[in-house]
Parts: sequence; C-alpha cells; structure tokens
Amino acid sequence: MNNYDQPLSTLEVHLDRVARNYLFLRKRMKLGADCAAVVKADAYGLGGAEVAQALFEQECRHFFVAHVSEAVIIRAALPMEALIYVLNGPYGLPPREFAAANFIPVLNTIGDIEYWNDTAIRAGSKLPCVIHIDTGMNRLGLSAAEVTALASRPELLQPLDVRYVMSHLACADEPQQPMNAQQLESFKNLSAQLGRAFRYSLANSAGIFLGEAYHFDLTRPGCALYGIQPQETGPNPMHGTVTLKARIVDTRDVTGTAPVGYGASYSAKKGDKLATISIGYADGYLRSLTGKAQVVIGEHKFPVVGRVSMDSIIVDVTSAEAPVKTGDMAEIIGRNQTVDEVAAQAGTIGYEILTSLGKRYKRIYTGT
Repeated sequence: MNNYDQPLSTLEVHLDRVARNYLFLRKRMKLGADCAAVVKADAYGLGGAEVAQALFEQECRHFFVAHVSEAVIIRAALPMEALIYVLNGPYGLPPREFAAANFIPVLNTIGDIEYWNDTAIRAGSKLPCVIHIDTGMNRLGLSAAEVTALASRPELLQPLDVRYVMSHLACADEPQQPMNAQQLESFKNLSAQLGRAFRYSLANSAGIFLGEAYHFDLTRPGCALYGIQPQETGPNPMHGTVTLKARIVDTRDVTGTAPVGYGASYSAKKGDKLATISIGYADGYLRSLTGKAQVVIGEHKFPVVGRVSMDSIIVDVTSAEAPVKTGDMAEIIGRNQTVDEVAAQAGTIGYEILTSLGKRYKRIYTGT
C-alpha cells in the first residue's frame, strides 16, 4: 500500500458518543430541568458546528459559547429555534445585530445590565438575557454588593426578558469540597434578593453529579460531553469521543550511544530502535509531555523519548514484538489511551489537551 497519498495524522470525532454522553447526562437530571450543551472553544476542539448539529438532533436546544464569534458559527449550523447564550456578554457586535441573531448575552456586571437595559429601551422590545451572580469564583458575575445594588434598582430589569439567573461552581469535581454547599446556599440567598422568581442555572458537568439540589432549571455540561472525567475520583462514566492517530515517518536502528532530539537530553544505546512520529506541539501535542508520554502502536504502549518538537516526536520501540514500520499509525488518544491519561502525562487536564488540538489533522466525523 502506498502511504504517500495518505494523511500524516487523523482526528476522528465520534459524534454518536458525544450524543450518548449528552443523553446519559440528561437522564441523570431531575424531572423538569433542561440540559444545555457548552460548545465554546470550538466544542472543546472537536468542531463547534458539527457537535452542535449532532446535539440538536438529540433535542438539545440550549447552547453556550464564550464569544460572539463562536455564536456566529453555531448559529449558521442550527435553526433559529436553538438558543445560543454568550457567556462573556454582549460584546463584539452592534446591539441590533446581536439581538437579530437571537443571541442571548450573559450579563456579568452592572455595566452589562445597564447597557442591555438601554439597548432594550431603544429597541422598544424586551431583550432576552441571563444574569450571572458570583457565588465564590471571583471571576465573572455580580458580587453580593452588586446584587444588593441591583435589587434596589428594579427598573434595570423591567425592559429585559431574564431567561435565567446563573452562577458557576468552582469545585464541583470534588464532591466532598465544602465550597459546593456554600455556593449552593449563596446562590439561593443572592437570587432571592432580586425580589421575584426566575429560572435558575448552576450545575456544570460535575455539578450534575452532585445531585438534584444543584440542577435547578437548566444544567450546563461541557467537559463530560466530550468524554472527560467529570469528577476527581471513581470510574469515568463518559464515553471517549476522539481517536487521534499520527503516522510513523521514519524508523532507525541505533548503532552506538547516540543523542536523541533537541538539547540531546536523551541518549539511546546500541541496539535500540527509534520511530519518528508526525505530531508535535504545533498540533497541540504539548511540549510538557517530554519524558512522560506514551503512544500506542498495535496494542502496545511505547515511551516518547527526547523532547517533543514542533512537528514530531521520537518513540523507543525497541521492545516491540512485531516489526514497527514507516507508514504505520500510532494511536495518541483513543481506545487504548484516554484523553485524561494523556493529560495526566502532561501534568494538565483533559480540557487543555482537547482545546489545544491543532488544525493540521485530517478530521473525520463518524456516528452521524
């Protein structure tokens, strides 16, 4: 077989597994609560449009992105009935265009609320939004003092169609962390200050597993949709959603002690066999994997030796029982090695591995 007309690397995205993860999460939720999908950062690197379409087919109607540029991509892929929420607020488009696209901003500050209030008054119609309350992350959302200030100015919310009041959990992946219960109580108390009943949203992926008390009216899973372990301990109940493979482009037998890779930080010895694989940090294969990573060739794992470089890694395949040949494919993430395992090797989290995936892979979408 001629390997020269084949891609050097492939990223297979299993959309059926994304859908299966969504349905699994939805079944865990309390009766009457909706389940959204967080598809920001190009659906955690898997492809925002493709993932959103697959989830829309499973009757998901709520989609969260971070930036309006992401919302534009998701809107082009979905019917207007899909609700697209922009977590970082009403930035990046003139207000008329923002509203016409049926984008729903998450309002994180009093200034955001004042701006959207003025926009609604000028438009002469109630504009949808979400009010974000900070319950402990100190990242985004109204502080306790700002909630009190907002409660004293009810006219700010009158021209607005407040779809949800939301907050975000900081430690939901640690079920025993006391901050979870503290944030839950804070969310209830601060929301009550606003003086009228709203619909509420608190739980992220891990928050769904904390129980029904955290579900409220809308949950917002992200990482779990893409197969990342949602809680710190225990078996991962989610299905892996990507298979990443890269081609072996060179093999060589070491004839004497020899340095390997940049900085000569690793030395091979006589009799070792090395394979060079076409993947590197330009492809999102993090440089921090140097000296720690493994890849799968056939059914066996082999260590990455020497430094990860921009376009390639070098693997010690001396222990291979069957011949390792130029043109063979190595599994980087997949059935034999999960994204969380690669993340652990890199000293990071699965989120960073997936969102760092580069654009040079041939992408293959399956399960549609």
